[in-house]
Amino acid sequence: MLVGVGLGPGDPELLTLKAVETLKKAYKVYVPGRLAADLVAPYADADILEFPMLTDYEVLNAIWKKNADMLAEESRNNLVVFGLIGDPNFFSTFTHLKRVMKKFYPDVEMTTIPGISSITSFAAQTGAEVDSSFEVSDGSESQYKIRLKASRPREIISSFEKEGYNKFTFAERLFSQNELIITEKEKIPEKGNYFSIIFAEKE
Repeated sequence: MLVGVGLGPGDPELLTLKAVETLKKAYKVYVPGRLAADLVAPYADADILEFPMLTDYEVLNAIWKKNADMLAEESRNNLVVFGLIGDPNFFSTFTHLKRVMKKFYPDVEMTTIPGISSITSFAAQTGAEVDSSFEVSDGSESQYKIRLKASRPREIISSFEKEGYNKFTFAERLFSQNELIITEKEKIPEKGNYFSIIFAEKE
């Protein structure tokens, strides 16, 4: 299994307990840079994989494929960790790596362990208080939308479809014993609760 592990914003005290335990159990640990390697060091020896910031996609794709080849071979029968700053699911190196792995090695099981992201760490350090809707952007066109407190998921989906979104995930009470995740649109219920989320994508 290949696990993307969020290491948080850079403070070693902000690693989650689950991240630490996974690093300790890993057969191999890889990171994309020195800062991540330093955070991992108390728990595991990490190898740095090169992911250069280039705009030449032909060169980039060759590097992604080379790294994926190696990780696929090692993670088929072992617990392999890719640790990175922030959260592995938001604007991360692991997101790109996952896409390549799914394309060439769909048989390799993958999962992620969330970490404190730049969004929440920014709020903590600056004293920002966000209690209503907000937008996060890196300057690219929006391809995703998240609706919290999705108590009427079918209505929300209908409104999102008018904006061009066409793939939906319903999630409720995540990480609890009553966790529910539905990825088939037709099975998403009419009603959710306070802890429900709709994740919309444009494909």
